[in-house]
Amino acid sequence: MTPARLLRRLVMIEEGETPALFWSALYFFLLLFGYYLLRPVREAMGIARGADKLPWLMTGTLIAMALANPAFAALVSRLPRRRFIPWAYRFFALNMLAFFLAFRLLPGHGGAALGYAFYIWLSVFNLFVVSVFWGLMSDVWSEVQGKRLFGFIAMGGSLGAIAGAAVTGALTKGIALGGLPLKVEPLSLLLLSALTLELAVQCVKRLAELFALGHEAHGAREPGPGLLEGLRLIGTSRYLQLICAYMLLFTITSTFLYLQQGAIVAYAFSGTAARTAAFARIDLWVNVLTLATQLFLTGRLITALGIPVVLAILPVLTLAGFGALWIWPTFGVMALFQVLRRGLHYAVDRPAREILYIPLGPEERYKSKPFIDTFIYRGGDLLGVWAPTAFAALAIPVGLAAVGCSGLWLGSSVALGSRVALKRQTKDSR
Repeated sequence: MTPARLLRRLVMIEEGETPALFWSALYFFLLLFGYYLLRPVREAMGIARGADKLPWLMTGTLIAMALANPAFAALVSRLPRRRFIPWAYRFFALNMLAFFLAFRLLPGHGGAALGYAFYIWLSVFNLFVVSVFWGLMSDVWSEVQGKRLFGFIAMGGSLGAIAGAAVTGALTKGIALGGLPLKVEPLSLLLLSALTLELAVQCVKRLAELFALGHEAHGAREPGPGLLEGLRLIGTSRYLQLICAYMLLFTITSTFLYLQQGAIVAYAFSGTAARTAAFARIDLWVNVLTLATQLFLTGRLITALGIPVVLAILPVLTLAGFGALWIWPTFGVMALFQVLRRGLHYAVDRPAREILYIPLGPEERYKSKPFIDTFIYRGGDLLGVWAPTAFAALAIPVGLAAVGCSGLWLGSSVALGSRVALKRQTKDSR
C-alpha cells in the first residue's frame, strides 16, 4: 500500500481534498511554529520581576483584547477574506520587527516595561492568528468535511508547536552545525517568527486560489460593512451565547487545574530540576496522546458520536478529574487528569468546537468568533487567576469551586449540544 493510500484510509480523505488539506495543515503548522518560537521568551519576560505580576499582565491582556477587536472588525468590514487575512498577519509581522528593534536599540533593552508590553502583545497575537485561521477553515470546508478532516488539520498545529519549542531550545542553548557551534540569541527568534508568518500568508493565498475566494468585499460569502455586527449577533443569538459560556467555563477550569498542578508538583518534588522534569513528562504524554488521537481517532469519533456528544466529553472528564483530585490530591492523579484533559482538548474538543461555526455566516465567523476566541477566552483566564483570592476570603475551597464550575460547564455543553441538534433538525426539514 502506498503512503498516499494509507493516509487516505487513516484520515478518511476523499478524492480531490488532498491539496487543500495539505495547505491547511501547513498553514496551521507555520502559525504555531512561529508562536512557540516566541512563547519561552514571553514566559521569561512575564516573571522577570516576579510571578506575582502575572494577574496584572492578564488584566492588561484583556484590555488589549478589548481594543484590538474593534480594529480587526474595521479591517474585516472593508476588505475581502483573501486580503484582510494576509494584512492582519503582515501587521503582526511588522510588530515583531518593531519589538526586535526596540529591544536592540533602547537603553537596557527597554527594561521591564517593554518586556511586559511584549508579553501582552504575544498573548493577543496568539489568540487572534489562531482564531482567524479556524474562521477560514470553517468557511472553506463543509460540515461533513470538517468532521473528517479538522483533526488532521489540527495535527499540523500540534507538530508546529512541538517543532517550534524544540527549535527554540536548540538555538538558544547552542547546536553544532557543520562542526561549528551555533547559538542564537532569543531576540533573533522574532525575525524567524516574522518569516513563518509570511510563509503562512503564502498558504492563505494558495487556499484562496483552491477555494476560489473572491477579490471584492461585501460579496455573498464576505463579511458585511457593519463594524459592531459581531457583538450585536452575540447579543441576539442564543447559539453564540452558549458558545461564549462553553468557552468561558473551559478557560476558568483550565486555570484552576493549572493552579492545582503547580501546588501539587511543588509539594511532591523538591528542587527546580525535579519539578522541571515532572512538567516535561506531562508535556511529553500530552503530545503523544494528542498526535495519536488526531491521526487515528478524531475524525472517526466526531463522525460516529456527533458534535453534541463530543462537546460533553471534556466537561465530564473535568468533573470526574476535579472530584478525584479533591479526594486524592496526588501527583499521579493530577498528571493523568492533565494529560487526558489537554490531549483530548487539542485532539477532539477544539476541532469539534470549530465545526460549530461552519453553518454560520461570515459575520459570525470573522467578527463574533474573534471576540469569543480572544476577549471571552482571556476573560476566563482573568476570572480563574483572581478567583482563588476571592474564594479564600469567603473560606470556599478551590477544589469545591472547581467541581462546581465543571458541573456548570457540563450543563452548558448539554445546552449547546441541544442547540446544535435543533439546528440540524431545522436544516434537514427544509
